[in-house]
Amino acid sequence: MEIKLIKTETDYQAALAEIECLFDAAPNSREADLLEVWATLVEAYEAKHFAIPEPDPIEAILYHMQSRGLTRRDLEPYIGSRARVAEVLNRRRALSIEMIRRLHAGLGIPAEVLIQPYELAKTAA
Repeated sequence: MEIKLIKTETDYQAALAEIECLFDAAPNSREADLLEVWATLVEAYEAKHFAIPEPDPIEAILYHMQSRGLTRRDLEPYIGSRARVAEVLNRRRALSIEMIRRLHAGLGIPAEVLIQPYELAKTAA
């Protein structure tokens, strides 16, 4: 198959089939080079058409808490007082830049996730 940009779903499926045929190519062979080119084209198409959005910052914090067995009290060094932790996790207060820095440095939560916009809880007026 002639190498060309992947513009449609049909092109995408054809490229995947081409990759499948080349999958067992010997290293440093012409087929291995073709495989790399096709994989690069598929990766570019998928990044454009199947982009995965960054997770919600609060959901990311909750996930890290659950996966590491952390409690709200464990977040106090990164967010502040117990009340402040509750406000942030209940979406009544936004994360500050300092909180984001501390969560990133201390818990390894990616800063690019923590800086994503997210909705705060609506307050009764």
